[in-house]
Amino acid sequence: MNVVIKKTQRNDGPVLYVRGEIDAYTAPQVSKQLLPLVTEAEAKNVSVDLRDVSYMDSTGVGVLIGALKASRQSGCQLVLENVTPRIERLFRITGLSEIIPVKPLGGEAKEWE
Repeated sequence: MNVVIKKTQRNDGPVLYVRGEIDAYTAPQVSKQLLPLVTEAEAKNVSVDLRDVSYMDSTGVGVLIGALKASRQSGCQLVLENVTPRIERLFRITGLSEIIPVKPLGGEAKEWE
């Protein structure tokens, strides 16, 4: 399956909406969009909305860890939002939820155009 990535801007910083699967095939696309956001000097907060991510493997987790390292070097905070129970379980098992703020699924659904 492919991944669809859309970037928007909120008052608190950019948001990357991801839909589909983040695996060995699609992770480079996510990384290509995410790394520049967390390394920009003016970005204080970067959110990744994962409500429509149906699957993530260790490659996807690796992309998020890489983005976390880059964000810490640039003084930016990376937050994972609208994490589904399935993906949240993966984050708990891998310990990712201990080092990156994870907000569970909730709030209004993002409309895809």
